[in-house]
Amino acid sequence: MRHQCFINWMAIFFTVVILIACSGPSQYEINKQSESYREIGEAYMRQGNFTAALAELLKAEKLTPYDHILQNDLGFCYLGKNRLDLSVQHLKKAIELKPDYAPAKNNLGVVYLKQKNWNAAITTFKEITDNLLYATPHFPLSNLGQAYYNLGDLDQAKYYYLEALKRKANFPNALRGLGLTYIKKNRPQDAIYYLEKALQTAPNSAPIYFDLAYAYQKVQDQERSIHAYEKVLELAPNSTIAKQAELSLYHIKGKRY
Repeated sequence: MRHQCFINWMAIFFTVVILIACSGPSQYEINKQSESYREIGEAYMRQGNFTAALAELLKAEKLTPYDHILQNDLGFCYLGKNRLDLSVQHLKKAIELKPDYAPAKNNLGVVYLKQKNWNAAITTFKEITDNLLYATPHFPLSNLGQAYYNLGDLDQAKYYYLEALKRKANFPNALRGLGLTYIKKNRPQDAIYYLEKALQTAPNSAPIYFDLAYAYQKVQDQERSIHAYEKVLELAPNSTIAKQAELSLYHIKGKRY
């Protein structure tokens, strides 16, 4: 009798072992594997390698498609590859999964800026500017400034750029935005002040040097204008703004000589 009980218990034990072995990985193991793929993808994104990042993130999505952080990463990655349609799709999914997820909303607003959909960008950024828990409010505030600048509302642009600087002093995006706003307002001296300040934080920014060169031209400071345009050629050779800088240098030097 005892022998039969032992056999029965052994049969049950091996049945349980077989069922566990055949049941596949647990949800915990699936989540950990997905997280590993996502972290590798994020490392590639930080390096600017969006193709390699996308390969890892898509592996993760097969395992955990309802991860809002992963969907935001995919949206950002597609933004980096200039696939704005797919970027919007994934960012909206991230927001559906977690409606208060501010990073996805900010990224979605950036996509709208890329699409020149200024009003949609403004609506999206305003949803997060009042979020006291958002760690980097200077980004959406500065982006709001950019949207209003492109709409031609220079006073609102100035207001939001200044609000961004209240959250993070010397934020180069906002400083450059203010510089461009003052150029449009025909106040080149104010533009020069903010653009020079932006270069203190972003000394290798060819676009800021280009804007500054134009502002120097507006105040007839040809020497500094030439120097700034030459910095554009040094920092961004063979780029579109380098060609524009070369053309501007040709006209300045032609007038001088």
